[in-house]
Amino acid sequence: MKNQVPNLLTLSRIIVIPALVASFYISGPVGNWIGFALFAFAGVTDFFDGYLARSMNVVSPLGRFLDPIADKLLVAAALMMMVAFERISGLAILPAVIIMCREIMVSGLREHLAELKVPLPVTVLAKWKTTAQILAIGFLLVGDASPDMIPSILIGDILLWIAGLVTVQTGYIYLRTGLKHLD
Repeated sequence: MKNQVPNLLTLSRIIVIPALVASFYISGPVGNWIGFALFAFAGVTDFFDGYLARSMNVVSPLGRFLDPIADKLLVAAALMMMVAFERISGLAILPAVIIMCREIMVSGLREHLAELKVPLPVTVLAKWKTTAQILAIGFLLVGDASPDMIPSILIGDILLWIAGLVTVQTGYIYLRTGLKHLD
């Protein structure tokens, strides 16, 4: 049972996606805050699934497989919905596209390298990218529902650009590492 808890937490991130998408169809600030709450819940589960798996020594192949997929699905759904509902617009769409393209590239690269039994470990810089990306999405999900003193959209846009720039760097690092093993 204890090895199921981290995997259930990971699965909860995937299960929350339809509710996150539905929150965009709730008009007014309530929809923004529900979307933010769902995304924040998913972020907490992302921390605890890995923490519990490592601390309880129950890291599983299913967890190693599902964790990055759950993360990418959640981020992709949030970014796509925010673009569709114009919470991300104009030039701010560019870092969102960069983030999505990098995630697909790194996933494909990891899959190929796994066949060769070559690990592609997560870098510290990639963890910073993820932090900036998660914070950006959180601020943008709240959007104009935030208190007047907190410029959520501006903060979210700036963090999204930071995440996009770091995404280019980490994508290059992963690609450079991976290309050494491609014939």
